[in-house]
Amino acid sequence: MSDAPQPATAAWAQRLVAAGFESLWTPQIVGRGYFVPDPFVTLAVAATATERVELGTATLQVPLHHPADLAYRIRSLAQICGARLSLGVSPGSTAADYALFGRDFATRFETLHRTVDRLRLGPPLLLGSWGRNVERAARHFDGWLASGYRRTPVQIVEAHDRYRAAGGRRAVVCAVPTTDLDATGDALRRYAQAGFDDAVVLIEPGGPEPEEVRALFP
Repeated sequence: MSDAPQPATAAWAQRLVAAGFESLWTPQIVGRGYFVPDPFVTLAVAATATERVELGTATLQVPLHHPADLAYRIRSLAQICGARLSLGVSPGSTAADYALFGRDFATRFETLHRTVDRLRLGPPLLLGSWGRNVERAARHFDGWLASGYRRTPVQIVEAHDRYRAAGGRRAVVCAVPTTDLDATGDALRRYAQAGFDDAVVLIEPGGPEPEEVRALFP
């Protein structure tokens, strides 16, 4: 999520695993003025370059895809990743991405839920969304992704409480910024105390060293 040069995917994945990270995640971003590689390509490369670690999308903007094409691509990726693959899905939050594809931003939630029903036989689905969709994630999905990039720790912990109260299972806070490592460490400890199962940090090109970030939460 930067206009700085992207690291080579295979080598970067191997370095992250060597630094002690237990999962590797990538977003789908296409129309915001900087280049983020396609998540299907990125995770396929990471799968062949690593072993055991989980591989996930955080998140895949489902309404940008035709349902049949999306199912085809997910099944193809699952064949490469095996049981390591988890899919974070979302309606998307940025109109620019939709404009690039000529898709209707206003109907994205309706399109998401209609399409997701056709993807149930694939990898675990985690919903990345807010508002009343927090409870929807608890009742109808395999987990919930909370964006640490767009919300404050106070908002995230409050939503987590609602998610658990609705019977939610796996809870992952993702895209936790690493621009201020002291703040990152504080946030990670707070999320762990709140009961999140996993935290996914956002290390942008030109950001801190992976080993520094991993050391924040031994």
